[in-house]
Amino acid sequence: MSLLHINYFSAALEKQSAMYAILPTGDGPFRTMYMLHGLSDDYTIWLRRTSIERYADELGICVVLLDGARSFYTDAENGGAKYEQHILESVAFIDRTLHTVNAPEARGIGGLSMGGYGAMKLGLKHPEIFGSVASHSGVLDLATFVDLGNNPEFTAIFGAHVAPTEDCFALAETPGAKPALYIDCGEDDFLIEHNRRFHAHLTQLGIAHEYAEYPGAHSWEYWDQHVPAALRFHLAHSAAHA
Repeated sequence: MSLLHINYFSAALEKQSAMYAILPTGDGPFRTMYMLHGLSDDYTIWLRRTSIERYADELGICVVLLDGARSFYTDAENGGAKYEQHILESVAFIDRTLHTVNAPEARGIGGLSMGGYGAMKLGLKHPEIFGSVASHSGVLDLATFVDLGNNPEFTAIFGAHVAPTEDCFALAETPGAKPALYIDCGEDDFLIEHNRRFHAHLTQLGIAHEYAEYPGAHSWEYWDQHVPAALRFHLAHSAAHA
């Protein structure tokens, strides 16, 4: 296994950025999972709080840990930082630089909390790029979470309201193919109702997805336990398209 710490220029952010890439043992080409962090963390947190290196090596999958600051992985309103574009350019950078399978069915995107929202939003918006999505404890009902007008940080990102292009419920309703969807959440997580509402919405729309609730809260103990399932979900989906 190799761990690469990559510093690179982000055209979308107009500044230097960084990522980690975990490459399993072997020659590749590798299927890839992009992982997004939560609101209070950065791209290094997965290595510090989980065993994701070991999981990636055991499963033979490339895992890329990207940074989204506190952006909700969104291109901010009024000319702010373009973090959605930053994630997409980072995917293109990895495909140019490493021995990865350059096909949507071989790319997955996952995350926790804010990153679970980011993964679901980006996967639903860009099925031509991502073949699977995994959300742990995601902020999936964004409109009930962000207090626009009373929170300057969220208002700077989303403007006066959450646009349909940033809302997972609205994106699920758009016609066309969807990536494979995996969602889990702890039964004692403060975001459990977000996940239950989105699960019910997908079910009502007839969109295939895997949903599970497990004992646990909004904690690294929970996420470390369930990250391997997300990686296996992506591998199973991509194998079905091989």
